[in-house]
Amino acid sequence: MNREVRVRFAPSPTGALHIGGVRTALYNYLFAKKMGGKFLLRIEDTDQTRFVPGAEEYIQKSLEWLGISPEESPWNPGDCGPYRQSERKPMYMQYALDLVEKGHAYYAFDTSEELDAMRERLTAARVVSPQYNSITRTQMKNSLTLPEDEVKERLASGDPYVIRIKIPRKEEVRLNDMIRGWVMVHSNTLDDKVLMKSDGMPTYHLANIVDDHLMGITHVIRGEEWLPSAPLHVLLYKYFGWEDTMPQFAHLPLLLKPDGNGKLSKRDADKHGFPIFPMDWTDPNTGDKASGFMEEGYLPDAFLNFLAFLGWNPGDHREIFSLEELVEAFSIERIGKSGTKFDINKAKWFNEQYLRNKSDEELATFLIADVEKEGLTIDSKKAAQIAAIMKERATFPSDLWNEGKFMLIAPTSFDENIASKKWNSDVVIVLNAYKEKLVKDREEFTPERAKSLLEASAEENEIKFGKVMQAVRLAVTGVGAGPDLMAVFAIIGKEELAKRITFALETLQVQD
Repeated sequence: MNREVRVRFAPSPTGALHIGGVRTALYNYLFAKKMGGKFLLRIEDTDQTRFVPGAEEYIQKSLEWLGISPEESPWNPGDCGPYRQSERKPMYMQYALDLVEKGHAYYAFDTSEELDAMRERLTAARVVSPQYNSITRTQMKNSLTLPEDEVKERLASGDPYVIRIKIPRKEEVRLNDMIRGWVMVHSNTLDDKVLMKSDGMPTYHLANIVDDHLMGITHVIRGEEWLPSAPLHVLLYKYFGWEDTMPQFAHLPLLLKPDGNGKLSKRDADKHGFPIFPMDWTDPNTGDKASGFMEEGYLPDAFLNFLAFLGWNPGDHREIFSLEELVEAFSIERIGKSGTKFDINKAKWFNEQYLRNKSDEELATFLIADVEKEGLTIDSKKAAQIAAIMKERATFPSDLWNEGKFMLIAPTSFDENIASKKWNSDVVIVLNAYKEKLVKDREEFTPERAKSLLEASAEENEIKFGKVMQAVRLAVTGVGAGPDLMAVFAIIGKEELAKRITFALETLQVQD
């Protein structure tokens, strides 16, 4: 009988959510929806020393902004809670003790000094990777080497201890990864990882397996950095007797630096001037601030579309997908094995496409908000008109205001380079004539009407229309380039246009 597909995203609340984590959440979400299953979120906070206040709320808000909220989570619990590992603490010890009883784990009483001494001995013996394993455990202080009475006495007296998994010395561990195919690891390369720490908290390895089992997780889709731990997790499923319900694993490729050399980090993002977190983040411990994609002006649907293509492709030439279309097209088989370069210019391209596909009325809301921040007012009709002529030139919603504010605020200065080359007596003649026509004109002032009056002003004075156009733009906008000038004139209106022309004629000097 087929089980319901259940996947989980399991971040640690140790700071802002890295873009790689967001991609992991997205792929889990897409797979769950494609398979008609459920997407869960579990907070893995077993390491309380790394807990950062506000991190959990940040994760929640980030996923909500992107529209990929989980069906079950700490803030929307289902039947498999609690959804924070720290709240599940009492249950983990019984599972660790079960492994001890079955002979698959043991108590270790070694002090930190004794562990350091062991590593130093191995390093001196030129062992490349000093570790607590099937060979070195025979020389350490644990329930495999100590007399049974002493072990009981130590436990009864409250001596500090950890519980370690007992990795077999000669065994081949096999894992059929959904992305990478069969992965085989020999157990002599693995160490006896700690399952329960001396403070009574489980390590990631134990808590992760127990929680996935109890929550009915059918597929574990996570980053490549967890691939070395996968053989250990396979052994734990085997030792618990859960092999029949062990989830399928899929380890996602790394997100690489823009040059492809190494894993993408916050330092790389800072160096190249782009965000690496979905939203702005201020570290409560250090006060360090980092920018987010949301505040930089990336649209959530564009950001998701961009993110989906960092490692996956639909198998055809399409690039623009709504979230629903991504769900329909998504398959783990089309995720690549090799790392993917992070290209912020591609993110900007996606944002431009989504911006241009929005209605003028939708974009007007962005513009109105920015105008109001400046203490100005604008009606929705004019805002939509400005959005219509600016959106082809915009990458972010803020560009509508930043690049189009000249339509609401008259220039007080002019591009000197353009003025020195283009401002001449012909321009002055045409603009004086144009101003007179604007004052007298009684027809509706459309882009077509604006152009007709300007062309007539040039023709009547036997001046070629094309030769004065850049200077005319300069007079009205202060710069020599921009969107369709006649559309700009229609938005500005006849009265304001005449005022601007008067100011330019009074301010700019004709070059001899």
